[in-house]
Amino acid sequence: MKLRPTPGNSPFGWLRRGWRNVREAGGVQLAATLVVLCAALFIARFSWVLPDGAEPTPLTSEAERALYDLRAYYAADLVEQDSRVVLVVYTDQTLIKARKRSPLDRGVLARTLRNLDGMGAKAIGIDILFDQPQDEDDQLIETLRTMRTPVALAYANLATNKDDIVYEQQQYLEEFQGQFTGTRTRPASIRLDNTFGATRVWPEIVADLPPLLGRAMLTDAGEPASNFAGYEGSIDYRRAKFVDAPLFPALQIDLFADADPEVLPFLADQIAGKYILIGGDIVDYDRVETTFTSITGEVPPGIAVHAEIIAQMLDNRVLAPIPSWVLWVMAALVVLSAALTALLEWPARRLAPFLIVLILVFIGIPALLQLRNVDTYGLPAVGWLVGWIIAFTAVTAAARASGAVQRNFATGALGKYIPRDIAQAIIDKPELLSLGGEKREIFVLFSDLEGFTKMSHAIPPEMVAKLLNRYLDLLSQVVLDHGGVIDKFVGDAVVAFWGAPIARPDDGTRAAKAGYAIWQAGEHFRREVAAMDASLPKIGKTRVGLHFGEAVIGNFGGATRIQYTALGDSMNTAARLEAANKALESSVMASREFAEASGLDWWRPMGRVQLRGRARPVDLFEPVPEFPGADRETLAQACLLAASDRAAAIRLAQDVADRHPDDSALRNLVKRMREMDEGGTYVLG
Repeated sequence: MKLRPTPGNSPFGWLRRGWRNVREAGGVQLAATLVVLCAALFIARFSWVLPDGAEPTPLTSEAERALYDLRAYYAADLVEQDSRVVLVVYTDQTLIKARKRSPLDRGVLARTLRNLDGMGAKAIGIDILFDQPQDEDDQLIETLRTMRTPVALAYANLATNKDDIVYEQQQYLEEFQGQFTGTRTRPASIRLDNTFGATRVWPEIVADLPPLLGRAMLTDAGEPASNFAGYEGSIDYRRAKFVDAPLFPALQIDLFADADPEVLPFLADQIAGKYILIGGDIVDYDRVETTFTSITGEVPPGIAVHAEIIAQMLDNRVLAPIPSWVLWVMAALVVLSAALTALLEWPARRLAPFLIVLILVFIGIPALLQLRNVDTYGLPAVGWLVGWIIAFTAVTAAARASGAVQRNFATGALGKYIPRDIAQAIIDKPELLSLGGEKREIFVLFSDLEGFTKMSHAIPPEMVAKLLNRYLDLLSQVVLDHGGVIDKFVGDAVVAFWGAPIARPDDGTRAAKAGYAIWQAGEHFRREVAAMDASLPKIGKTRVGLHFGEAVIGNFGGATRIQYTALGDSMNTAARLEAANKALESSVMASREFAEASGLDWWRPMGRVQLRGRARPVDLFEPVPEFPGADRETLAQACLLAASDRAAAIRLAQDVADRHPDDSALRNLVKRMREMDEGGTYVLG
């Protein structure tokens, strides 16, 4: 037989129920949830920078950059030394030899350029700003004007490099470079993007600036990288395959400035057909943090970053950008998936592995894209995770708020029948009320109001309903205050029990005190009705029967209606004991089993009877808290002698009854002893 899915066990059924729970949380909670979801969407989209693009997003931006650096480092290509770009550098040894630290010695540069000019380099880029005069300027200017090899000369201005140059320096720089009009020397921007403390991306293209140093060099060499004409994406850094081999060959500028004629041919072999970058590789000068710095701790010179840009263009490694609309779609999907997951209301054991998979996905997708040459700078991996958590928490909180309302309602509703602690336990563990039953030992209470049926025929129905509700309210409160479970109301009768669905050590004591308190509540009700309207028929006393024994406890019924109740002989015995009070002229009567299990010492034995419809006799005990102890013992002795010495038993019981002339139950006991059978049992007719 093939079962058809039902709304309750299908995923859509769970979602519908979860959405209903969220809606039931209330308008204020729902509005707050929507606000938080919008915040989650914002973070999932703008976890790198705020919408203006200038300010980093608090808390998440730094984490995003750290994660980007990590994946960029491990996704980077491992390459052997790239000899297409050669660095000719001023080192600390060069400065020591020249006895001049800043500005860099331009005479050394002029002599180097003259020697390089005949070695067949494709293009030369000079990463040095000539922003203040030096004695060697005329020599350098003359050399630059006569260069046959194209030279890109470093340029910067106050608008884009305010930390590196001031107005007067810019004025001198422009005057210096103005002397090369019509020559093979032209200005090129050396501006790098140091946003958030590291150079991770190409600098923004600014209309008033000359082309970037690398772009200018490739164009001058006849190899313009057209695919990079408007590129502003990430710098695709690479890693050296061998630790002892730097990524680019570097030659100290001294080798060219004061070259031995015999060495020049060997140097020319290393220069021919290469892109030459001239600049500083000095410990405390022009060092740049890169994408890899947070991983390796290395801070290379700025000239090395320009070399990486040139190599990226030569390799045509254009990292594909992710469109803005894709980022919005991804952010929306993240928030939506979080909300749907929250609506499913999965237990923690199922949610935990899902969260682990989710974290791997959020980290893995950017890493996979990075390996596929997609530019993941700005991709909000951390933002996805944080946004997901915020959205999930918001919807879960709304569902829990609704659940709290529902639980309070359910606890309140159940609390009208069972104590609140038991109601809470049932809500936490619904299996306590599973369909079916189990055998349990319980304390059973039956009560009935004498004369109410007769009175109900003599007064209007509205008054009957009012009085009955008041009476049942009084008795129900007594049961609940003493930790009992209200089984049912049968007219004015109340049926209750202790020991299920949760058993407690003091259930017997609670049940006994409840039985006595119900009789007292009934007496209070009689006085209340009499004071209400003297014309109302008199109401009799409340009678209570108490018994302890086995019963089957559970949910019984069909597919459309069930009832949590107790079934079995114990229930019948308690009912017979309640009814026996009329013949016994008592109010509360318990079986020996109940009295002994109650843990109380206020019981007085009231003989043995055979209840109507029962073959087995029952020893009776009545709760009388203030009854003298000596009289209790006398009654106990009388009940023991009832079967063997009736005369002695009657005499002892009569003595006790004489000391309590207003006690009708004691007078009834003496009367019953005179009519007992040979076994000491009185048969109730």
